Amino acid sequence: MGLFSSSEDGKPILKKIRPTVIKTKNVAKELIDIAKKNDVNVNTLDFDILEVENFIRTNKDKEEVDWDTINDHELHELDDAKAILNKNFQIKQIYEIEIYSKEDNDIFKNFHVAIGANASKCKIYLSIKAGSKVITSEDFNKIFLNHIKKSKVRAGILINIFDEMLNELVSRVSALAKVEGEIFYEKNETILIAESHEPTPTVNDEIIMHYEKKVDMEEDKQVDYSNRGFINSVLENDLLIEYIKPQKGKPGRNCRGEFMEPKEPEVTSVPTFGIDDTIEMIDNQNNIEYRAKQAGYITLEGTTYIIKSELDVDTIDFKSTGSISSGKDSEVTLSVKENDSQKDAIGEGMEVEVSEIDIKGNIGPNTKVSAKRATVEGQTHISSEISADDLTINVHKGLATGDNITITRLEQGIVEGKKVTIAQAVGGEIRAKNIEIGVCASYVKATASRLIEIQKLQGSENVFTIDPLLQSDKKKGHGKNENEISELKTSVIEIQKEIEKYSKLVRDNSASFNDVKKRLIHYKKNGIQLPLSFINKYKQFKKIQEHLDTIKNEIEVKKDKLQLLTTKTASFQDNIFDARVINRDRWLGHNEIVFKLVDPPIELTYKPEEGSNDKIFALVDTDEGTYAIEVVKE
Repeated sequence: MGLFSSSEDGKPILKKIRPTVIKTKNVAKELIDIAKKNDVNVNTLDFDILEVENFIRTNKDKEEVDWDTINDHELHELDDAKAILNKNFQIKQIYEIEIYSKEDNDIFKNFHVAIGANASKCKIYLSIKAGSKVITSEDFNKIFLNHIKKSKVRAGILINIFDEMLNELVSRVSALAKVEGEIFYEKNETILIAESHEPTPTVNDEIIMHYEKKVDMEEDKQVDYSNRGFINSVLENDLLIEYIKPQKGKPGRNCRGEFMEPKEPEVTSVPTFGIDDTIEMIDNQNNIEYRAKQAGYITLEGTTYIIKSELDVDTIDFKSTGSISSGKDSEVTLSVKENDSQKDAIGEGMEVEVSEIDIKGNIGPNTKVSAKRATVEGQTHISSEISADDLTINVHKGLATGDNITITRLEQGIVEGKKVTIAQAVGGEIRAKNIEIGVCASYVKATASRLIEIQKLQGSENVFTIDPLLQSDKKKGHGKNENEISELKTSVIEIQKEIEKYSKLVRDNSASFNDVKKRLIHYKKNGIQLPLSFINKYKQFKKIQEHLDTIKNEIEVKKDKLQLLTTKTASFQDNIFDARVINRDRWLGHNEIVFKLVDPPIELTYKPEEGSNDKIFALVDTDEGTYAIEVVKE
């Protein structure tokens, strides 16, 4: 037989089965068996729970004892009992059910729910699909609770245990149903309906090397294969290595009544290495921590971990070390020994960041070196960058930045610092607060905010500039100051126009206002009701006067601030009149001295005559109220 038969009008009629009462532990299996036996779809079947029998027992050793029957009240009390986490304890339910075909008037036919669980099946959820709806009835509370219990039983979940929250859920939904008459879910909803005893997982022992720097493998970032972690820098108190001790988990029991025995932990990573007095071992209850007692880099010598601060390498290149980045605060001192003039001590494209570095040889193209202190006994490449608070370079062709910079020979390189001392400059650009040059050849551009001093001049086409806004923070501050001044000037002009407008209104209406004021005083004194039109005119004029007073005060405040900012602009010149350009030698060829003023924003140029012995140059304020570059005494 098929699933459908035909009615007189030809429409299919769903085949129904004869109601069947059975006792079973596995409701889902019985539904499938009856569906197959009667040749119907299992989804067309439903059932009612007629009776639930609860059985428990606690086996002794390997002997199985008889099952005891308990009622639902005793079952609820069992939730918190210690016996339920006894591995010899067992629980089961036998259900007496009546299986029958679903009716068309089933109120839950459009109520699409499913029972879900977490991996351990210790938490059970009721998932309600968006669009689900159900029509309420008089005994909806009982019907809804029974519907949930049937869903649990069908999924093999015990009922009347671990589900104390169920009654509150049903009451809440029923109360809503009574008010609305129909329950409709606009979106998916997941509700916890049972929670048993979650086991604590077993922890296997493990060693975690925290000091190892991982390569960033994020999809949207390009991997830097040159940075292979040749050294692993650490700071004081850094967690270097951690040993996770093995811990056996705690047992649990899921919502199917199944006991969950934790596995025995696997012990495979007991530490076999040693440490010296630069590393501290802290033995905790669940782990052992190995922490740095000083900054430096961690290294394994034989089987012992040690933190060191000094490292010698022959070269730094892609093949041998890759880039080295330990950080400027790592207290790592690096010495690069390669000093062959035909080779690079630091190879092409390498990046190095340490506390201190001594480079015996050359720095190759496209390299970047950063440190608190650095020395280069060879030469830098034109495309290289080196930065250090204290920096010493033999021959410089690239970019050098820092606080105190000393260079033996500058060859067309760029130098940016606070105090720069150069023995010999052959072309190049220098920017600093104070610049001292031993021998100055040609095509040197030196810009300072306070001092440029040359001991011996051997060339021409040099430009020596005093610029008080040389430092980027001052340039940024001055720019912000100028923007504020511009905005204030615009605002003052607008307010002045408004003051003129309202002042004219007050002048033009003063006579009328005084007349209205006299009349209002007269009316009030004689007990006459005040005319509303007079009152409104009086109030309107008073508002105009008050607004005029307000904007007058506002313009005074803005004028004061404008005066303050204008004064501040002058301060950005940083005592430019104390700045000096000094040439201790005779002037040769064509050279220029430039002073840049901030207020007024002008640039003055002076070209010393060839052969002149004039030595010290400064900016002076002449008697005529103008500025000029003149020769001065020490």
